[in-house]
This record gives sequence, structure tokens and C-alpha cells, in this order.
Amino acid sequence: MPDFMSYKDKFTNGKFVEKISRIAKRAGVKLVYAALILYYTLESDKVSRKDKAVIIGALGYLISPLDVIPDAIPIAGLSDDLAVLIYVLHKVWGDVSEEVKAKAKAKLAMWFDMDEIENVNDIFDNNNTDENPV
Repeated sequence: MPDFMSYKDKFTNGKFVEKISRIAKRAGVKLVYAALILYYTLESDKVSRKDKAVIIGALGYLISPLDVIPDAIPIAGLSDDLAVLIYVLHKVWGDVSEEVKAKAKAKLAMWFDMDEIENVNDIFDNNNTDENPV
């Protein structure tokens, strides 16, 4: 099992945005939105160090070449990444500010059409939760 904390240095704004932009269309808007929300949430002082460590682990898993389901496998390849991101996002959702959500949606607008961006409004609905966060 890789040490995902070793990826903490990959979370500079430029490096993270470069990586996520390369997989944006292939990954889908929900995965990218979840990743951006978690990335921007790292900047918040409302999030505990423990939750920040969990976020770094989830984002590290996303950018790691080692996955349970390799990313090169069409469609299924990113499903494990999405599941990890959604799990962690659900855990910290109460600490996610409206500013972070807006910042993430603004970044999505660079890579996706507006009709695709509207799909993030039900990010938890397709993952068996009772919340409608957005």
C-alpha cells in the first residue's frame, strides 16, 4: 500500500490543477468537483488536522498511479477514485463553505459545459445518501 501522505507536496495550486485538468473530461464532472472541493477545503481553518490528513489521503489516491481499479480501464477505472472522494467529501461536507463550492464551480466552468456542471448538484444522490448538499 503506498504512503499517500507522501503526496502532500503535490498539492500546490499549479500542480494539482494541472493534474486534474488532464483527467477532467475522462473523469467526469462529479469526480472533478469532489476533488476540487476537497482541495480547496484544505485551505480552511475550520477543518481539523485529522480531516485534512484524510483529505490529503483521498487526493493522493486520486493522483496515485496505484489504484484498486487502474485508471486506464475505461469507465470503471475512475470509479474507485470517485468512491473515495465522495466518502471523504461526505465526511467533511459540514465544513465546506459556500465560498469553496463557488470556487470549485468556477474552476469547473473552465473544463465543462453548464449542463454538465448542473450534475454536481446531486453529487451525493447517486451515492446512496439522504443528503442533497448543493
